[in-house]
Amino acid sequence: MRIAVLSSGGKDSSAAWWWAQCRGWDVVALVTVQIQDGDSHMFQVPSTQWVEQQAIAAQVDWYSVHASGSVDDEISSLEAVLDELNLDAIVSGALRSDFQKVKLENMAHRIGIRSFTPLWHQDPYSHLHGMIENGFKIMINSVSCEGLDGQWLGRILDLENVKELKLLSEKFRFNVDGEGGEYETFVVGGPHLPRTLQVEGTASFDSIRGLFTITKVH
Repeated sequence: MRIAVLSSGGKDSSAAWWWAQCRGWDVVALVTVQIQDGDSHMFQVPSTQWVEQQAIAAQVDWYSVHASGSVDDEISSLEAVLDELNLDAIVSGALRSDFQKVKLENMAHRIGIRSFTPLWHQDPYSHLHGMIENGFKIMINSVSCEGLDGQWLGRILDLENVKELKLLSEKFRFNVDGEGGEYETFVVGGPHLPRTLQVEGTASFDSIRGLFTITKVH
């Protein structure tokens, strides 16, 4: 099986990447949709340009897909790139968005490949806790909900602070896994990578939103 992983560099696409590796499939490419203007209903926006460094570390080809932020442009641009890669399937980290899952499945069907979503409807906290237990180093690189402030920016989740995250999610009623966009992540290490990446950057927080801007990955 020749597989491309749709990767934002965050925790869910990294977990999906590892899942494909554990099945013995040949992960031949990481494919990242990079939004050029505004937000996206389909894909993560912050830090996606640094997926290239994950690909370099893993010795996997990286393909950057530039899109405007409209769903139609994102899907058509992604489809055009995938159709050239001679794949058997794509793997994505979709968790609970039926909209995202169906869009990817329909796109895959049009180009004659399969679409796998191995994390689909996993328990949010168990998924996050399990990743940490298995050695994933998950850095929070944006926050945008009540209960998460600037102290979380640039932090690597561990078994202690993920309990704190769970308590905050219950108190402030946000998704503990960030599925609603409450926070976003960049994975610097884990069982899918041969080494841990070193990350430099700066944090900014304006009382509503915060961003850890990565300036260097090596």
